Amino acid sequence: MKTRSVLLLPLLLALAGCATSPEPAPSSVRMRPPPAQAPAAAKTVAPTFLPRVMVIVDEKSLGTVATAEVEAMAAKKLIAMDVPVVDQDMVRANIARSKQMLVAAGDNRGAAALGTQFGADVVLIGEAVAKPSARRIGDTNLRSYQAVATLRAVRTDNSATIAAASEDVTQVGLEDVSGSAKALRAAGEKALDAILPEMLAKWTPGNAAGNVFPHRIEMSVGGVDQMWKLKAVRDSLRGRTDDLRNVAQRSYTAGVAEFSMESSLPPEELAEALVLTPPEGLKLQMLDIAGGRIQARAVAQ
Repeated sequence: MKTRSVLLLPLLLALAGCATSPEPAPSSVRMRPPPAQAPAAAKTVAPTFLPRVMVIVDEKSLGTVATAEVEAMAAKKLIAMDVPVVDQDMVRANIARSKQMLVAAGDNRGAAALGTQFGADVVLIGEAVAKPSARRIGDTNLRSYQAVATLRAVRTDNSATIAAASEDVTQVGLEDVSGSAKALRAAGEKALDAILPEMLAKWTPGNAAGNVFPHRIEMSVGGVDQMWKLKAVRDSLRGRTDDLRNVAQRSYTAGVAEFSMESSLPPEELAEALVLTPPEGLKLQMLDIAGGRIQARAVAQ
């Protein structure tokens, strides 16, 4: 009898285990309801082919003192958005030689013609003025400063305005120079924050449908220490009509030439093509290829 009981005991224990409810699965494998999806944030969709922008803002602090607060802010914001910007020092240097250029840019045609000279697709142009109020605030040394910034974005290919903004602000300050500058920056930032997203949203490259030159490329070529080398590089780029269009020489300083162009090839493929078919009498060494920019050096054969 004892032997039979010993043999039946394991069987009874097994049956008792089957009757009990199974342990809950670890939390890591439990089925959970899918989380509620957060609403998609509204985003400004920037075009894949970004325009090259030139900034010209006629700025006056204290009503008469020329400044460049808004221009610097505009360039900084555009660069942060990966938008290529015309060198402001180069623009100002050329405008200083001929003040009529700035006057001519007062209308859309003048702005477009000026932008074309610097290889720009869009000219961001306008005025910004800050003035102090005539009276102090109460019995204090505080004074209010009002600034107005009016900007518009003009295409250079057809002189059309694609975006515009006008903002005014009032700031309080103790001292005229800092108070006026503070107001100017505040008005400029509000106007830029309004116009830049609209400008990019409405921008489309010329002949956007079926555009076979979708890549905007900036190219720097060093070692161009003689004029025949500069001409050879420029003629070589402009002669590649199947690959490139709108080749513009933007500057030439101390043996370094800067070009901008539209390409049917991405930068890395264009660099390979230029190495395989270099300008006459030269070899091209590629130094850096990144972010739509090619840096090369020309070496005489």
